[in-house]
Amino acid sequence: MTVVAVDGPSASGKSTISRMLAQRLGFIYVDSGAMYRTVTWKALEEGLDVNDTAQVIAMLDRIRIHFDICDQQVRMFIDGIFPGETVREPRVAEKVSIVAAIPEVRRVLVAHQRSLTQFGSLVMEGRDIGSVVFPNTPHKFYIDANPEERAKRRRKDFEAMQIATSTDGVAQALAQRDKLDSTRATSPLQVAPGATVVDNSINPPERTVEIILEQITRQQRAQ
Repeated sequence: MTVVAVDGPSASGKSTISRMLAQRLGFIYVDSGAMYRTVTWKALEEGLDVNDTAQVIAMLDRIRIHFDICDQQVRMFIDGIFPGETVREPRVAEKVSIVAAIPEVRRVLVAHQRSLTQFGSLVMEGRDIGSVVFPNTPHKFYIDANPEERAKRRRKDFEAMQIATSTDGVAQALAQRDKLDSTRATSPLQVAPGATVVDNSINPPERTVEIILEQITRQQRAQ
């Protein structure tokens, strides 16, 4: 069983890269960020104040979480419901950092993330995969891109969902998300020890994937 950890900030391209990487390797793709979005979505659906930690923890204690595999990707269900793309809505994006900063939420979801190796070898993306979830994997990567490119990518994502926004507004939201993610007390966004940093600002996704595959091959030979 092998785990490839792919970390990085929002809109760096790590989701696209991780999906392509999983396909090339024949591994299962896991978007750990979607798990935090799903918990946030559930809290909002219940009308909870996500700033009230006690409310979120109480919800976490009563919900039922399970996973399945569809097209070599992990899907997370809460109380039998898979929310799909609704977890990408701005209302969820605006609140997910608050929920993700709650230690109890991270404890529960990290345990679930580690359990996913039951399905086989993984390419898992997130913000603390190489530093917290699977710190012992030799295959750690940190995908980054310049702020301008990240803002353009996120705006395209919103346009694809027919959500009106501006590049400046998206850039401000990303900067705020970066600040929250990198300064939280529990499992902050960081370059994991031993991780290979890959700048994904200019390269097409295919080239970034090739760079990572080449590094994985070198790492395997060194083992």
